[in-house]
Amino acid sequence: MLVKKAYKFRIYPNKKQELLIAKTIGCSRFVYNYFVGKQKENDAYWYITNEMVQNGQLAENHWKGTFFNKNQSIKAVRELKKHHPFLKEV
Repeated sequence: MLVKKAYKFRIYPNKKQELLIAKTIGCSRFVYNYFVGKQKENDAYWYITNEMVQNGQLAENHWKGTFFNKNQSIKAVRELKKHHPFLKEV
């Protein structure tokens, strides 16, 4: 019989650490939502062209969307830091 063990740890951060943790989580949420929005924009274009094909306005849907790319997102985070200085704090 295989026994699995688990450990639970409780941290007690001071006020500075609590602030840094909150900023880190907030910046992570901002960056995540930014990229989700970008992907939704790409998806919207595909749905629009697909609807135009169904209505007969276009012959075929030749629009090729791009999926989430890790390398491009890393470069985009650098650009985000230039436009949003609060991302540089964490």
